[in-house]
Amino acid sequence: MFVNLNFGQRLYKISVQIDNEKKSISYLDKNGVDYISLNELANLISAGKYYNKDAEKLELKFEKFNVKFTAKNPFIVIQNKTDNSIESYQLPISTLLIKNDIFIPLVYSIQYLIRVTEKNFYYESLSKNLTISSKKVLAEEKPEQKKNEKPFERNLNFDINDISIEEMVNGTLIKLTSNKIIRKPRNSISNNVLYVFFNDINIDTAIMNKNLQVGLVKNIVVRNLNANNSQLEISLNDGYSNVETFQDKDTKEILITIHKKLFVQAGENKTKWNFDCIVIDAGHGGKDPGTIGVTGVREKDINLNIALKLGKLIEHNIPEIKVVYTRKSDEFIELYKRGKIANEAGGKLFISIHCNSTEKKDNGYRGFEVYLLRPGRTKEAIRIAEFENSVIKYEDNPNRYEKLTDENFILVSMAHSQFMRYSETFSDFLNQSWKNETEIPSLGVKQAGFYVLVGASMPSVLIETGFLSNRKDEAYLASSEGQSEIAKAIFNSIVKYKEFYSKEIGK
Repeated sequence: MFVNLNFGQRLYKISVQIDNEKKSISYLDKNGVDYISLNELANLISAGKYYNKDAEKLELKFEKFNVKFTAKNPFIVIQNKTDNSIESYQLPISTLLIKNDIFIPLVYSIQYLIRVTEKNFYYESLSKNLTISSKKVLAEEKPEQKKNEKPFERNLNFDINDISIEEMVNGTLIKLTSNKIIRKPRNSISNNVLYVFFNDINIDTAIMNKNLQVGLVKNIVVRNLNANNSQLEISLNDGYSNVETFQDKDTKEILITIHKKLFVQAGENKTKWNFDCIVIDAGHGGKDPGTIGVTGVREKDINLNIALKLGKLIEHNIPEIKVVYTRKSDEFIELYKRGKIANEAGGKLFISIHCNSTEKKDNGYRGFEVYLLRPGRTKEAIRIAEFENSVIKYEDNPNRYEKLTDENFILVSMAHSQFMRYSETFSDFLNQSWKNETEIPSLGVKQAGFYVLVGASMPSVLIETGFLSNRKDEAYLASSEGQSEIAKAIFNSIVKYKEFYSKEIGK
C-alpha cells in the first residue's frame, strides 16, 4: 500500500506489532534507508506531542523524557525530566519533512526511541516489520527471571565462559567473553549453519541456556570436541552474507560479526543499488591546511587538485555516474558533514584523498597507502589515523567524536561491514592501478580508524597519495603531471570496480 507524494517518492506501510495488536505506519525508502512518520509513531504509542511549524520541530513527550526532532537535521535533543538535563545526539543522516510531518531514519533512531519510551523496539528491515513491546526496559533493570530460574554465573574454569548477542543496523554481533588471547578461529557456513572452530580453547556449554535467538541467529550449539578443541554451531536465519571474527586484545572479547546481505533481490528496489554516484572527498581545507611539505607545500591544495581532476575524468568518460564533491574550493568542512553529504547524495563509493607525512621532515620514507575502516593493526596505522582525526580540533564541537578504541570501532564499523568486501575489492584494484600509473611506490592496503570513513554508509576508502615529508614524493604530488597521473590511477580502478560491481548486483 502506498500514496504518491508531490515530489515523486512513494509512501509505503510498515507492519507494526504493538501490545499484541497489528497496526501500520507510513514509511519512505530513500537511498536504502527506511524513514518512518514521527507523527504516526507518536499516535501509535500514545505519546504527547507538540509541532512547531515555524521551526519545523516535533517534540514527543513521555513520562520521564521529552525528545525533539528537527526536520532536515540530524540532531536529536533529549530532556531528562528528573533533573532537567539536556543531551544532544547526532544521527548519521538528516530527517525528512513531508507535509508538516517529520520522517526519521528508523534504524538509526531506534536506540533513542528505546531510551525515551522505555519500551522495546525491534525492526526487521527485510520483512518491513516493527515490533514494539510495552514492557519497560531501564538501563539499570536486570532481565526478568522465571520462577526457580537461577541467574547465569560465569565459570572461570572455561576459556570462553559467557555470550551475548546484539542486533545491529546491518547484521548481528556475537560477543564471547574469554580469559585469554586466542588464535583466530576458523569458520565456514554450510546449510545455513555457521561453524566456528577454536584451537586450544574450551567453552562452557552452560551458555546455551541463555536466550540466543537474536537477529540472524536462530540457535547456538557448543561442542567441546576434545580436551583442546571446541566448536560453535550457529544456526542462521535467511538474509546473511559473510562472517568476520576478531578479538579485542584489551578486553579479550571475541567478536563474531554476521553481516546482512547488501543487495535486495526485489527487481523494483534493485535499481537503488545501481553504481550511479561517487563521492570524492578532498581532505582538509580552509583553516585546516593538513600536513605541510618539506618546501612548504600544503596538503589541502594537493588533495583538492587531485579530487577535481578525478571528478572531470569521471564526468567526461562515465557521464552516467554522478560526481559529488564534499568541497570544490578551499573551505573547511567538518568530518561529520562529509559523511552526511555522501549519505544524502546516495553515494555508492566514497573516496577520501589525503597526503601523508612523518614527524621528521626530509627523510627517505615514501609511498602510497590505501586505508579501510577497521581498528588500526599497527602503530604506524594508528598514528596516521590519529593525525587525520586531529582535524576535529578545528571544529565547533569536537566532543561529538568518541575516543578511538578497538571495541568502539568494531561496533561502529558494523554499519560498514556489509560493504567491506566491496571496499577491499576497490582497494585491490587501486593498488594495482597505482603501480602501473604513478611514480610513487605502493605500500599496500591497510586498516585504521578514520572518523571521515565512519560517517559514510557505503563502500569507502581513504587514500594517502604520498609523503610530503619526502622531497621526491612532494615534488611529484605538487606537479600538475603527478596529480593527473594519480587521478588517472584512481579513475582506472573505478572503471574496473564498476564492472565488478555491476556483475555483483546482477547476480
